[in-house]
Amino acid sequence: MAACPLRDREQCFPETAVSTSTGAVMAFPHLQQPSFLLASLKADSVNKPFAQRCQDLVKVIEDFPAKELQTIFPWLVESIFGSLDGVLVGWNLRCLQGRVSPVEYSIAMEFLDPGGPMMKLVYKLQAEDYKFDFPVSYLPGPVKASIQERVLPDSPLYHNKVQFPPPGGLGLNLALSPFEYYLFFFALSLITQKPLPGALHIRTSDCAYFILVDRYLSWFLPTEGNVLPLLSSSPGAPSPSPAPRTPAMPFASYGLHHTSLLKRHISHQTSVNADPASHEIWRSETLLQVFVEMWLHHYSLEMYQKMQSPHAKEPFMPTEEHVLVVRLLLKHLHAFSHSLKAEQLSPSAHSHAASPLEEFKRAAVPRFVQQKLYLFLQHCFGHWPLDASFRAVLEMWLSYLQPWRYAPEKQAQSSDYQARCVSERWAPFVQENLLMYTKLFVGFLSRALRTDLVSPKNALMVFRVAKVFAQPNLAEMIQKGEQLFLEPELVIPHRQHRLLAAPPFTSSFLSSWPPAVTDNSFKVKSHVYGLEGQDCKYTPMFGPEVRTLVLRLAQLITQAKQTAKCLSDQCGESAAARPFLSWLGFCPTDTNGSYAANDLDELGQDSVRKTDEYLEKALEYLCQMFRLSEAQLAQLTLALGTTQDENGKKQLPDCIVGEDGLILTPLGRYQIINGLRKFDIEYQGDAELQPIRSYEIASLVRLLFRLSSAINCRFAGQMAALCSRADFLGSFCRYHLTEPGLADRHLLSPVQRGRTASRAQGPRLSLRFLGSYRTLLSLLLAFFVASLFCIGPLPCTLLLVLGYLLYAVAMTLLTERGKLHHL
Repeated sequence: MAACPLRDREQCFPETAVSTSTGAVMAFPHLQQPSFLLASLKADSVNKPFAQRCQDLVKVIEDFPAKELQTIFPWLVESIFGSLDGVLVGWNLRCLQGRVSPVEYSIAMEFLDPGGPMMKLVYKLQAEDYKFDFPVSYLPGPVKASIQERVLPDSPLYHNKVQFPPPGGLGLNLALSPFEYYLFFFALSLITQKPLPGALHIRTSDCAYFILVDRYLSWFLPTEGNVLPLLSSSPGAPSPSPAPRTPAMPFASYGLHHTSLLKRHISHQTSVNADPASHEIWRSETLLQVFVEMWLHHYSLEMYQKMQSPHAKEPFMPTEEHVLVVRLLLKHLHAFSHSLKAEQLSPSAHSHAASPLEEFKRAAVPRFVQQKLYLFLQHCFGHWPLDASFRAVLEMWLSYLQPWRYAPEKQAQSSDYQARCVSERWAPFVQENLLMYTKLFVGFLSRALRTDLVSPKNALMVFRVAKVFAQPNLAEMIQKGEQLFLEPELVIPHRQHRLLAAPPFTSSFLSSWPPAVTDNSFKVKSHVYGLEGQDCKYTPMFGPEVRTLVLRLAQLITQAKQTAKCLSDQCGESAAARPFLSWLGFCPTDTNGSYAANDLDELGQDSVRKTDEYLEKALEYLCQMFRLSEAQLAQLTLALGTTQDENGKKQLPDCIVGEDGLILTPLGRYQIINGLRKFDIEYQGDAELQPIRSYEIASLVRLLFRLSSAINCRFAGQMAALCSRADFLGSFCRYHLTEPGLADRHLLSPVQRGRTASRAQGPRLSLRFLGSYRTLLSLLLAFFVASLFCIGPLPCTLLLVLGYLLYAVAMTLLTERGKLHHL
């Protein structure tokens, strides 16, 4: 039964004009006719405060029948989670925090709690089998494209729900149950609702949305017991939540991987009847499917293969908040899936005696999550910016790789080594998720080789990955999985990979498990072929190609450690050696505007210490995993040229000598991009024509340039004659009218060498220093101090001129003495 719009309400339900309960009328005396319920609530949403609106909604849900509530349900869901196009914000759960808005936060959390009024409304409508239209255009890309091409998606979540548009209708719709409709909006609000400008510094784990996700997962995917919590209609009177009257698809149809070559046309949707026992877990199935589809199913295998092209258009890019919520889902799924008791984990437990919830726990991760998560992570590894925000993706990946961290039952360990050692119990998980460990590790290596490892945040990420993979016994498990995959096929037919990857659809929930497969090699091969396709080219993690990448990373770690120390020393030296007179404008400033572009400058010595610790431990873990010896590291360090020259400074970037001079190698480009090495670049042009600096007054610099140019043009001959004299006056003029060291400069660019001879600068006057804020501030400070001693502006000016003349005479004598000593 489709939800009836409000304008057609009286035609669809004429009897409802007089069917309002007495309690509802008393609670809301202004609602004399039920047809005004939606309009009244809409008016209240504008006029009443948030707390009063929620109280009214609770009364409406309690007092009105399902016939009346189904008209307000779509509006209420949209008013809470916002519109699908992102225009309406709703309650803005992603920015609602308890410490900022405690009253609104507590009311919203109580109303949306899995045992709260909103879920009571959902179950009330669910019992009457109402259906609500959801536009296909707002579904994730691969699903939307499949349905629009009239091909039924592989996920059973969409089966028997696609509604063709009527003549003249706009687009396809899904006919969803109230529970599905509510979860679709809840899950998609994470993606469709854009964060507000002031929400950039909000901690995701403190927000109402994040906490609601955690509550829903704990409620519908329980880690303790085999029965889901029941929803009580009133205290002391528990009653089970209603199951759907016509389940869309039995649990039997869930395949390990949805990679079947058989396309099912959308017109061939068939109704199937699930085993009555599966009603016990229909809410758990629906919640997990909706979360996985809305949050992870944005990439298909075909789309992923197309995205390998450098000209591919970016289809969807998750946010950091999106990734954090997915990580929460993965952590809870590990706890849920591995909450089975020891006797339930044995192979004999896969029998008809197992409860639907136990079967669901075994199948949750491999059947629902694995493939979509793999493609999601592959896309993030390949397209996420090379900055510290990748830490969220990294931790999500590492959380999935370590289910033993979240298993409810943990054995007591007698030593620290045993506590870190990965039990053999997890060998099947490692083997059945081999690509998650190996191929994504290679993807991380390629990212790490392109990042600045001197940064503490990037060094921390390398340390985290190395630490996880260096856990005792984990590398051996991965190697065993690779050996099983690389074993030659002797008996297993070629097409059986596809048979296991896409089992046939049946109508029995308990017959969903394929026959027990004891061949571990077959399981690993099925996993790899299911995720990458039959034509995949597998690169062993412990093979020579990956080992070469690890050696390169070890080289860069060693070099980054020395670079961090060198940058720290340079920062300390530059701060200590900065002359006091430079602040007063009397000493030459750095005309090149060079600076150390690294976050070590801001964090100081503590940052250097952290970077060194992270990189040292990461290098140690990599050596353990790949059995690298100290001799190999020493040889690689020497080959990189990380030794320092006689002055203790770093060498030039790695180059080769070409016809026109030095040419950067790929290693040299990496060193420059990451700030590991640099050329000693200095300004080679006319100092008067440099770009105006931030510490200069632009208009004053231009005015002083015109004035000095006019003076130089008018008195060029006289200045040249004075500077050519061999006496003290000539030396004094040369000190002021010639640029020091100009005659010794030479252009470094080979293209400009021919112009060197034509470039000659005679004596000239430069007044640009008067356009500096520091110079003007120093003069004002001098006049202010003079005024304190009752010295007027004119005497103060004479004193400044006299003082400068004495300083200039002394510098002239020292300069001439230095030249004579040099000769």
